[in-house]
Amino acid sequence: MAALPQHLDLHLIRILYLLLVEKNVSRVALKLNQPQPSISASLRKLRELTGDPLLVRGARGMVPTQHGESLLIPAKRILDETENLFLKKSPFIPQEEARTFHVAAPDYLDSQFLPNLVALLRRGSPNSRIKIHSLGPGVDYVRLLSDGDMDLVIANWDEPPEHLHMSKLFEDPIICVMRADCPYALRTAGDEMTLNDYLTLPHVAPTQILPGYHGVIDDYLERQGMQRNVMVESAYFGLIPNMLAQTDLVLTTGRQFVRHYEKQMSLKTYSVPVKFPAMRFYQLWHERVHQAPEHKWLREQVSAAAKGLATQK
Repeated sequence: MAALPQHLDLHLIRILYLLLVEKNVSRVALKLNQPQPSISASLRKLRELTGDPLLVRGARGMVPTQHGESLLIPAKRILDETENLFLKKSPFIPQEEARTFHVAAPDYLDSQFLPNLVALLRRGSPNSRIKIHSLGPGVDYVRLLSDGDMDLVIANWDEPPEHLHMSKLFEDPIICVMRADCPYALRTAGDEMTLNDYLTLPHVAPTQILPGYHGVIDDYLERQGMQRNVMVESAYFGLIPNMLAQTDLVLTTGRQFVRHYEKQMSLKTYSVPVKFPAMRFYQLWHERVHQAPEHKWLREQVSAAAKGLATQK
């Protein structure tokens, strides 16, 4: 590939194009509001760069040479494509356009959150596709976001990467839940348990999502010098309520996650004797899609789905 000439600028290509179209130095000078000697100087430079006269005298004025004629279409294409580079982003019209949105989320969200989000996206942009991805071990969500393979991650980790954009969705207070007729629930009155009971009861917990990451519950306990008695780890968080219904296991999770299953199963909730901070859910996205109209719209729908949870309590 030949090296580009030094000091080649877009304005020179514009002058080349207009000279080939107008075939007249004076008219080009008027169109560009420049003095005629300046356009003549540019023509001399173009002749030097191309090694061709470009314009020569004909019977009725100047005419392009054969080589000059061959440059007309490439010059026009360069000008058009350069103009497209700097066009302002057109607004995203969700009802008319079709996009594919990739959203990753853990399965311990409120059971109504993702269904609400899907409903909003289907109503708002019926031609668009939605792909919901899991956040299991080995999923490098940071790379997926930066590479454009993921548009949005919904999470509740204590320390998300600083270089990603983040907006808060909702908070979920931490509670304990177990089968209402398990031995511990039957012998205790009220909805409080001692710290010793909490730490020694058999717990069920989700399998770690990220390597070296225990989850907000166990990380917090570890910082306080405590450890609970986790007897079962499950990669399928959505099945844990069914495990509770058939065992003596205890689950520590957000209040909003439990409320759906309380209506279907005989479960009993307890306040936790540890001052856990509320689970804070947020959405994460990369700078590469920060200004894109369709992604702004997507994030608005995610926020609206989160706000809608409050009305369902």
